[in-house]
Amino acid sequence: MTWERGRAVVERLLAEGRLETISGAAADGTTWLTSATALLESARREAGSNPEAAFVLTYDAARKASTALLAQQGLRTKTTGHHVTVEQIVRAQFGGPFDAFGALRRRRSEIEYPQRPGDDIDPGEVPIAIDQAEAIVNAAVRLAPQLDLYR
Repeated sequence: MTWERGRAVVERLLAEGRLETISGAAADGTTWLTSATALLESARREAGSNPEAAFVLTYDAARKASTALLAQQGLRTKTTGHHVTVEQIVRAQFGGPFDAFGALRRRRSEIEYPQRPGDDIDPGEVPIAIDQAEAIVNAAVRLAPQLDLYR
């Protein structure tokens, strides 16, 4: 089904040229979901020994799961700010666990490009981030089969 919630956001992003439509094999989110699941497992393995890598892997899992939902609808980001565009769409269309995506995205950016003291990772952040990403991945796995190409 075409998702009505968030339609205004998708239409705006299409009109702004930040999003494009795709078809065929590109409009299958399965590969993205498989990758997201594997990244989440890698994050769990790294959590105790390399919290920075674990957080980045966790974010990537959430991003790929979210991107899978765009692909499943025949949508793809096409300009700079890809990650922000993905965030805007999944929050507008699906909400719930996807509301955590923005905080994960911003925190990942702080960790990878620190600007001030405290931007480095606190190991206690990782289990929370993993739980948030797991909720996103699980929701994406449930939602993907319900989505049709965006019209």
